[in-house]
Amino acid sequence: MDEEGIDYSDIPPLTEAFFENATLRIPASQAHQLVEIEPDVLNWFQSQGGEYKALINSILRHYIESHGEQPVA
Repeated sequence: MDEEGIDYSDIPPLTEAFFENATLRIPASQAHQLVEIEPDVLNWFQSQGGEYKALINSILRHYIESHGEQPVA
C-alpha cells in the first residue's frame, strides 16, 4: 500500500496543547550522553568544519588533563 492509500482520518491533529503536555523520552542507553550546549557555542564548533563532536570531546579531555586529572572510564 502506498501512502496515498492510508486513511489518517481517525488520527487527531497535533495541536499546541498536545506539545505543551508532551514528554520527550530518551532511551537510557543514550541519555547519559546528553549535554546541553548553548546554540551560539554549538554553532561555533560546527563552523570549525570536520567532526565538531570530536573537537568538543578533545577540548574537554584537554581541560581535564590540564587540571592534573584523568577522565574516569
